[in-house]
Amino acid sequence: MKLILSFTAAAILGLSGAAQAAMTKVEVKAEKERVEKEYEAGKDKCKSHSGNARDICMAEAKGRNKVALAELDERNDPSAKSRQKVKLAKAEAEYDVAKEKCDERAGDTRDVCMKEAKAALARDKVNARQ
Repeated sequence: MKLILSFTAAAILGLSGAAQAAMTKVEVKAEKERVEKEYEAGKDKCKSHSGNARDICMAEAKGRNKVALAELDERNDPSAKSRQKVKLAKAEAEYDVAKEKCDERAGDTRDVCMKEAKAALARDKVNARQ
C-alpha cells in the first residue's frame, strides 16, 4: 500500500512537470543525480532488514527508481510513448514487489499469490498500452 501511495504521489508530481517545456541537459542531469541519491538512500534503509523483508525493501527501492527515471523521461519528452513507459514501469515495479511478498508464503498460497501477481501485471500492461 505504501508503495502504491508513493507511486501516486510521484505521478502527481510528474503531471505537474509534464505541463512545462522540455528540460535542459543540466536540469536532466541534476534530476538524475537526485533520483540516484534517493535510490541509494532507499537501498541503505534496506540494510537494516534481513531475509525476505530486505528483498521486499530492495524491490520497492528499485521500483521507485525505475518509475522516477521513467517520469523524468516523460517530463523531458512528454508524449504518449513516454506516458506508456511510466505506466509500464509502475506495473513492473508493483509486480516485483508482489513477487517478493509471495515468497513469504508456502505451497498453494504462494502459487496463487504468484498467479494473481502475474495476472495483475498482464492487466496493467494491457492498460498501459491503451
